Amino acid sequence: MQSPSSEGPVREASWQWDGEADGAAREPVDVVGGGGDGPRLSRRGLLAGAGVLAAGAAVWAFGRSGADQPAPPPKPRPTALSGPTPLWTYRGPEAMTPERLTGPPTRPVFLSRAGLQVLDPATGEPARLLTVDPPRGNWPSDLEVLGKVVLGPDRVFTTSPGHLDARHLGDPAADWSLPLPDDLQGSVQLSGFDDGTLYGYVWDWSQQSSTPNGRLFAVRVADRSVLWHLSIDRNERPFTPVTAPGSRLPCLRNLGDGSELVVRDAADGRELWTAPSTGGLSWCVGGPVHVYVPDGADGVRALRPGGEPAWTVSPARGESWRAMALVSDGPRVYLTRDNGLVTGHDAVTGARQWAYRLPFLLDRRSHPLVVGGTLFVPGPAAAGVCAIDTASGTPRWTFLDSGPGKDVWSLAVDANHLYAGHDDVLHALPLT
Repeated sequence: MQSPSSEGPVREASWQWDGEADGAAREPVDVVGGGGDGPRLSRRGLLAGAGVLAAGAAVWAFGRSGADQPAPPPKPRPTALSGPTPLWTYRGPEAMTPERLTGPPTRPVFLSRAGLQVLDPATGEPARLLTVDPPRGNWPSDLEVLGKVVLGPDRVFTTSPGHLDARHLGDPAADWSLPLPDDLQGSVQLSGFDDGTLYGYVWDWSQQSSTPNGRLFAVRVADRSVLWHLSIDRNERPFTPVTAPGSRLPCLRNLGDGSELVVRDAADGRELWTAPSTGGLSWCVGGPVHVYVPDGADGVRALRPGGEPAWTVSPARGESWRAMALVSDGPRVYLTRDNGLVTGHDAVTGARQWAYRLPFLLDRRSHPLVVGGTLFVPGPAAAGVCAIDTASGTPRWTFLDSGPGKDVWSLAVDANHLYAGHDDVLHALPLT
């Protein structure tokens, strides 16, 4: 008998069933070798001849119909490489989608395609999983096909036909649903929650018009009452997240040849003033003194009440950077740039008070938080989160875990903890 190597190329093995006899399945037969007269070995014989009988028993069991597959080993939880020691670490079953949140949460939650997983602040253990359906009807951005998620201190807000729904983050018995007035029927979009009030707008496509109008509305959550609703141009909507210090509600109005900022009274929705945009209004932040918007030249512009410019910070000649949405704590505003430079400014005059160069670059997904006297700046997953003293601009620490990851860090905060996460992991860090 010739050796298999002398018979030409060896073909891939194939399973052949000879059928069933007397109700029992016959032994499967393997075809090995390239010649018609080559050996025919049973599956059992092939495994024995290969010297892997012990391992083959397990392979045969898992390959049979109905056999249970072993659970994959759990991923190790990343450990801190620098910075404060986490109080706990939670790893989710899939990557987070924090970009869907309209603002930073005030408690630990893990938002993914599977839903909103609420976590126990003390232990990080899963508490309640809330599914969040995509919005119905037309959505303004193809990048947000899963829909924005609006969180309050203790509830997540969604809509169903003709209703505003509120589901409690911990107690299902505290869920409620509010019927909306007839004027607010249509494609309802929620924009954000601020100071006890939920804001949203409706696109009314029922009219026989190529440019149907919409309605802007506000709901007071405490007593589940519609505070006001009014007709607006279909091309206007509140900024997300809603930022309305001083009872101001900034909105974006798209025009045929550009866009403009519309500032409304949050108490009744009436228009207070407008300001034209020299570039795209990709973000808007309301502070105690001014309203801050992009200046059209990659910098930031502070607007006085009424829309008049107060001060501007823009790239100087030879500089190349783009400003991110700034954050404010009242006396100061903090400007981050995509080149990693962070500066603190007087909120009234715009005068620079300090500057610090981060050891990493930023992009539009980086959303800093200011808490007490600390500015927390999230970077890419491999770079970590940097804590900066707001008075001096001095770095306090950089938190970095063992990863791996490809997303940027996202931040949330409550009275005691900073929640920092990326990809499928979330850490609880002490604030003090």
